[in-house]
Amino acid sequence: MRLCSGHFGHHTAELRIQLAIMFAIDLAIVGFFLAGPYLQNRTSYVVINYAVVLWISAELVAKWAATSGARRFLSRPMNWLDFLIVGTLLFPQYLSSFAFLRVARIWSIVQRPVFALLLRHLGLRTQIDVVIAFINLVVFLFLVTGFVYTFFFHREDMGIGFIDALYFTVTTMTTTGFGDITLPGTAGKLTSIVTMIIGISLFVRLAQAIVRPYKVTFDCSVCGLQRHDADAVHCKACGHTIDIRDEGM
Repeated sequence: MRLCSGHFGHHTAELRIQLAIMFAIDLAIVGFFLAGPYLQNRTSYVVINYAVVLWISAELVAKWAATSGARRFLSRPMNWLDFLIVGTLLFPQYLSSFAFLRVARIWSIVQRPVFALLLRHLGLRTQIDVVIAFINLVVFLFLVTGFVYTFFFHREDMGIGFIDALYFTVTTMTTTGFGDITLPGTAGKLTSIVTMIIGISLFVRLAQAIVRPYKVTFDCSVCGLQRHDADAVHCKACGHTIDIRDEGM
């Protein structure tokens, strides 16, 4: 669920418990998605499958209740993604081709305000941008790998096909281009083009996050500049006095 710090208790211990429960469940769901192909023949798979459906559905209901207006709720891409993920769980015979989108749940976790709060609590306040940029890169890597495997390598053995898809994705994103594994046809060329363009952009974004000086997000009330030095007293753009409070949990 998309939560803000105001939804948490005032005590650090309570905050830790709430964060731990939320991330434990979300990460368990992601782990279930990744291990799904190896668990499908087990009886427990069906039980866990529908438990995940109930959890994601409860999240969607909570988001709907917390959003002012159906149009605003439906305008958020992650909500549509969750609907599609629920569909892949309930109707795998029709929507199994979109199962790779479940990896995007990792990205949705990163976008939540509590993720930044957790990083600050762990002493990674100055590395927040780096961590988020790295996770975005990894999520895109596995999204493309899942897409390539689903539409180009699905006839191969699960292990071999997935490794081939991952190998192709990494060599394409890094523009290494060994050429020993390529995707056939026009669709394959377009997939390679999109992977290279977005992959390089994410690599550049990660490099920028690593080398650039740490900034805090604080809106200047006069000019609207959002990024400032952590110890700034005046806005660099307009000179207005700003009051950046110390960040804490």
